[in-house]
Amino acid sequence: MPQEPSVTRRDFLKLTGAAAVGSIISSIGPAAIAAEPTPVPTRPFGNTGIEVPILSFGGSLHLPQLMLRQAVLWGVTYWDTASSYMGGNSETRIGKYFSAFPRDRPKIFLVTKSHSLTIAGMSADLDESLRRMNTEYVDLFFVHSVGRIDEMDDAKRRWGEKKKSEGKIQLFGFSTHSNMEQCLLDASGLGWIDAIMMSYNYRLMHTDAMRRAVDACAEAGIGLTAMKTQGGGSFPSAGEAEREMAERFLARGFTVGQAKLKAVWENRRIASICSEMPNMKLLMENVSAALNRTRLSDNDRQHLQRYAQLTRSSYCTGCARICESALDAPVPIGDAMRFLMYGRSYGDRRLAVHQFKRIPEKTRRIMAELDYTRAEQACPQQMTIGRLIREGLIEFT
Repeated sequence: MPQEPSVTRRDFLKLTGAAAVGSIISSIGPAAIAAEPTPVPTRPFGNTGIEVPILSFGGSLHLPQLMLRQAVLWGVTYWDTASSYMGGNSETRIGKYFSAFPRDRPKIFLVTKSHSLTIAGMSADLDESLRRMNTEYVDLFFVHSVGRIDEMDDAKRRWGEKKKSEGKIQLFGFSTHSNMEQCLLDASGLGWIDAIMMSYNYRLMHTDAMRRAVDACAEAGIGLTAMKTQGGGSFPSAGEAEREMAERFLARGFTVGQAKLKAVWENRRIASICSEMPNMKLLMENVSAALNRTRLSDNDRQHLQRYAQLTRSSYCTGCARICESALDAPVPIGDAMRFLMYGRSYGDRRLAVHQFKRIPEKTRRIMAELDYTRAEQACPQQMTIGRLIREGLIEFT
């Protein structure tokens, strides 16, 4: 197991040359790139025989060439994208990078995804992804946003084996935003899932169901990547509890965001965290957290759990089967809560609008008029589902 170096924020600035981070951000030339520092630590990716960095570069928001280059120099060489991200521009920008720096392609653990649930659609998406990214293969291909394990049927298993034999993919798996625990448990028994990316954070990681699911996948040798690790909800919180938490962690030498990353990394069954890092400041902050070996104290963890409990009604835990089955009309409550999170917690209005408008207009009309009383009564988080959905439809459609 590679040793994880202990680096303070001051040490990090020295290592990376980031004292001149302003010039790094403003310049686009090779001279602006900091000297190669100690890279972020790596962990085994399940039983695949591959080591991946514990921090992954999420590609759905913004991919300047300078940031991709800096990510490589800082060891953030697990890149996550999808055929749908930025309307395909995410993959195109990665392809532009590989054209400029072809020698970096073997360094990158490259992941892309397809929303298609058909074999023909997955094949078309994969071929288009390879063309856009100027590469002959991807290291990992995900079926995107699986909510039930029966979506990963035998036809997809055969497809994955075929694409591996063709040399177009190395590993095959899925991502999941809803009913994650059950998806993970079921996948652990299939015997052919190489990797899973799932919502996992300080709010979710302590439940018995999630612990069992992660343990089962780890024992099955499945590589696990955590996403949504900041645990942002359907509306941002700025109350006294949040201010108190910020002050506590700053006194300990790291931000609240870094503390949330550390909480996930402390479970070594999680190989990597996929983080959207749309600017150099956030990339630097996350790399600094990855290099710093300071562990959270028991009091730190209790503080995070207490905050999670206080703000639970603002956060959808993805157990959509509970609330959606309580209603007569089939409406995508879990998806709506996730899209609302994109717009309000992530501040990405464009993505929220795009996702809400993908819901058929007829379904949106039903969602706006539906009585959600039974769904709210069934919700373990006690979310005001009806109000949040109607607000989302007004705000982002």
